[in-house]
Amino acid sequence: MNFEEIKLAESQSLMPTYARFNVAVAGGRGSVVFDSQGKSYIDFGSGIGVNSLGYSDAEWVSAVQEQAARLAHISNLYYNEVQISFAKRLCQMAGMARAFLANSGAEANECAIKLARKYSHDKYGAGRSVIISLKNSFHGRTVTTLSATGQEVFHQYFFPFTEGFVFVEAGDLNGLKAKLCGDVCAVMLECVQGEGGVVPLDPDFVRQVEKICRENDILLMVDEVQTGAGRTGKFLACEHYGIKPDIVTMAKGLGGGLPIGACLCGEQLSGVLSAGTHGSTFGGNPVACAGAKAVLDRLSTCGFLDGVTQKGEYMRRRLESMQNVKSVRGLGLMIGIEVEKGDAKEIAAKCLENGLLVLTAKTLLRLLPPLTITYDEIDRGLEILEATLKEVRA
Repeated sequence: MNFEEIKLAESQSLMPTYARFNVAVAGGRGSVVFDSQGKSYIDFGSGIGVNSLGYSDAEWVSAVQEQAARLAHISNLYYNEVQISFAKRLCQMAGMARAFLANSGAEANECAIKLARKYSHDKYGAGRSVIISLKNSFHGRTVTTLSATGQEVFHQYFFPFTEGFVFVEAGDLNGLKAKLCGDVCAVMLECVQGEGGVVPLDPDFVRQVEKICRENDILLMVDEVQTGAGRTGKFLACEHYGIKPDIVTMAKGLGGGLPIGACLCGEQLSGVLSAGTHGSTFGGNPVACAGAKAVLDRLSTCGFLDGVTQKGEYMRRRLESMQNVKSVRGLGLMIGIEVEKGDAKEIAAKCLENGLLVLTAKTLLRLLPPLTITYDEIDRGLEILEATLKEVRA
């Protein structure tokens, strides 16, 4: 099909839940994608932070192909080695004790919510189930993870929402303490609020939250769906903050392009979810685990994460010197750009016309390039972005 035929088929076959950019991506290599008409684009979005190793990575492709030829799926009623070896490696790298494998970040967060509430119920009985979340947070699009999301724009249409969530402003310790009425089982946060506009939390606030949780036997849950798997230059963003969560959730870049999510917990929670209390037909799929194992292998390569940090610093320096850039924030290769003039969505669409894929987050431009992006690809992408920002400013 040509592009117009693709668009027509989409409108006739899929629910209109996405405001799509005006391009049909057909393939890619490295940090470059190609559309259905053969035009190339530098990709600063990596499928919203999913394609962590870029496109057509030889080692990742080989691992996926070999596993698909051997065993594509088997029920979780049976053991399979690739799932178990991946989970073991993941727990080791994250410094956690156990993992539940799911298919997405929302599913990982659903598991985290159930885990926290069951732990509290087992220890304290009913009535201690409230979870404190932060305003401006984002934790997923299921009814329950929308309920945990601290943005009013998402709290519409789908009533009734799941009860048991309260919200405080990031940085407001007194506000958080005021919510501790004996019914709280957990605090849930992102160290960098991604969909909220690439907003890093204040390190002292995060450390004080951890202290409050420890003093009150409240679980600290850190959502690393977007920030994890090396995105910020550490395996987990919470490593920048010097904290040790009780529960960590991951997804997006963990699979390198295949759907996988993970809810990780410390030793004290390792037996809370017993047989029958949670599950997933496709969670821990062998092919997805093989791809994710290849991602872990790459992330653990000597110097790889340092390279992510260095690339992020290089990009921020270049961006800060550009016309029409008001401020730049983020960690590693998770970057938000506040522009002086122009609408972020319109700028992103113009970047597309000029051969660059970028994302937005609220009023910001958001960059989540593949972690393997080369400096040549960075420079080519930044040249397009700079020219586009000048064009908007003119």
